[in-house]
Amino acid sequence: MEKGNTMTEITAKMVGELREKSGAGMLDCKKALVETKGDQEAAMDLLRKKGLASAAKKSSRAASQGLVSVASSGAFAVVLELNAETDFVSRNEQFQKFLNDITDLAMKNKIDTVEKLKAASLGAKTVEATLTDLIATIGENMNLRRLQALSVKDGVVATYVHNALLPNRGKIGVLVALESTGDKEKLNALGRQLAMHVAAARPESLDVAGLDKDLVARERSVYADKAAKSGKPPEIVEKMIEGSLRKFYEQAVLLDQTFVIDGQTKISAVLQNAAKDVGAPVKLAAYVRYELGEGVEKKADDFAAEVAKMAHG
Repeated sequence: MEKGNTMTEITAKMVGELREKSGAGMLDCKKALVETKGDQEAAMDLLRKKGLASAAKKSSRAASQGLVSVASSGAFAVVLELNAETDFVSRNEQFQKFLNDITDLAMKNKIDTVEKLKAASLGAKTVEATLTDLIATIGENMNLRRLQALSVKDGVVATYVHNALLPNRGKIGVLVALESTGDKEKLNALGRQLAMHVAAARPESLDVAGLDKDLVARERSVYADKAAKSGKPPEIVEKMIEGSLRKFYEQAVLLDQTFVIDGQTKISAVLQNAAKDVGAPVKLAAYVRYELGEGVEKKADDFAAEVAKMAHG
């Protein structure tokens, strides 16, 4: 293994992970890791400052199998994720029945956390105990990973499922909460379109204020570094930075994004325009987007260790 000048060990695995995240070359990734003493995020930022990586490049994640489920009663809705080891199990009737049962249970009792759902009674046993029995029956590990609920006092919480295997059960589940005293049927139709947009556009937050402060700071740092290299006067550099941030907001912030349905209207304007059709002002209060397996760390194979094991096995 090679080491950086501070004795931080830069392994092939670390270089490979950064390469998959950034799309940059192996040598550039290695140099960036050496310079940042093995800090993956700092190395990613360094590559971006050098124009060698994209901010939107997906990190290395493995999609856990299973299904995302949504359900709505109008003013209350839930989305939850039930994981399994293989896609085969997500097609198992017992798995699907259990998912249907716990989704119905969450809706009936307005359950809004995984902990509450696991502790709730499902027949003679708790949901958690029933899941344990199901694991033993099917012979594959399963996990009730997450759940979130949205509600409004007056309005609707619309739902959408992308890549649906069954009605309201699929790979991506979205909830969109709209507050309005207007026509509920028209409001729900609008909400479903907005939920489809969220599924496709992957917003980071509802508005600029909701963005992670560290994320914004990192973006500004990258833009400032690039703008400074332009050689332009400080006031022009600052305008360049602000312009880049506006473009970032248009990609990351739901209300600033362009509606995928028509390809030209900002979501904030879509809501304003909808008021006339619905018969009252419309506020997008909140949204939730669950994609199956997102955020689950990819199990990295140490190929060198595997080869060594085979050679000595």
